Amino acid sequence: MKQKIFRSLADLRFAISILLIIALFSVIGTVIEQDQSIETYKINYPLTNRVFGFLSWDIILKFGFDHVYRTWWFISLILLFGISLLTCTFLQQFPSLKIARRCQFFRTTQQFCRLKIFTQSDYLNFTQLLFKIKKNKYSIFQQKNIIYCYKGLVGRIAPIIVHLSMILVLIGSIIGSLSGFKAQEIIPKTETFHIQNILNNGSLTLIPKTSARINDFWITYTKQTTVAQFYSDLSILDIDGNEIKHQTIFVNSPAKYNSIDYYQTDWNLIGLRMRDNNLTTLQYPLINIANTQTKVWLTWIPNNQKLNEGITLLIDNLQGYSSIYNKSGLFLGNLELNETLNLNNPITLIDILSSTGVQIKTDPGIPLIYSGFIFLMLSSLVSYITYSQIWIVKDKETIFIGGNTTRATYEFEIEFFKLIK
Repeated sequence: MKQKIFRSLADLRFAISILLIIALFSVIGTVIEQDQSIETYKINYPLTNRVFGFLSWDIILKFGFDHVYRTWWFISLILLFGISLLTCTFLQQFPSLKIARRCQFFRTTQQFCRLKIFTQSDYLNFTQLLFKIKKNKYSIFQQKNIIYCYKGLVGRIAPIIVHLSMILVLIGSIIGSLSGFKAQEIIPKTETFHIQNILNNGSLTLIPKTSARINDFWITYTKQTTVAQFYSDLSILDIDGNEIKHQTIFVNSPAKYNSIDYYQTDWNLIGLRMRDNNLTTLQYPLINIANTQTKVWLTWIPNNQKLNEGITLLIDNLQGYSSIYNKSGLFLGNLELNETLNLNNPITLIDILSSTGVQIKTDPGIPLIYSGFIFLMLSSLVSYITYSQIWIVKDKETIFIGGNTTRATYEFEIEFFKLIK
């Protein structure tokens, strides 16, 4: 019974079936947005108008389609597929490699009939034939008048490396889904933040206690005044508030510390800091009225106590100026940093307050996944090495010679006919 179970697990058809099921659920996890709020699923997958006629938000939440890759059944499928690969490796691949290393002598001339390529000749020089075979980098084994040769044995290791690489990828995926997390924080410039806004995390995740500070944030622009890059000057702090790492991050260049990545993701403007004639510092909040094309912020600055008279300041960049409009919408000009605007109570623009979006992410399984892909690429190269075998039996003056190969049959035939030429 145990042998039948292990043989069934090692069956190629069983492994392919499990792999297709994993691929199907991976497609579902790609199509359906992952780790979103319940309201998002209620809006996109309503009960009254089901997607594909059956898919609604209650089914998504019931079966865990909102976090497919962290569900118990998806992890179980991955484990089952990994067990299938392991059993196939130990029950089939290692014995196959062991057999390939053995000296498989042909004792009778009738055995040559099973080969696709074989011939017999009374005119071949036995010594010269062995010299040619040795020159072609074959390993030669001889028992009196019986010869067995092979080369490219390393090519037989390729399937084992493939299984090893896939197992590493699967283990890395499981570790990442159970122990990784992703968080998103919006932090004003010069502020310190802790990891609090967790977007998703695994059941075994331990959120680190480290904090970080945004020392500065700025944007570079192209000649066409479009955004070229976002930059955040970041300091990672220990539990006592001491700086342990200092780095400027930007898009596609995160900061890394203790297996945690800090990515630059977004930005926002939160206010304008002004100073009046009495040297009193005032702060006016900015409201985002962005559409899908551009980001625009505005604020209202009154010039009387009733707050019914004043100007609107509009800003759409971090280049150090804002546009001024009256309450009728008439453009009055631009106000730059440290420039004074003459109203009933003149005010000076001191600073544009900004905030930056930082995504904090850790995935402990990434090293294993990368190692798995490296081994997978290595196995692709190794699989191109052809495993070839040649058998020779000398019966009196007649020489029987035949060969076999795992791939590149045409090249092997050319090599074989050059040997007997």
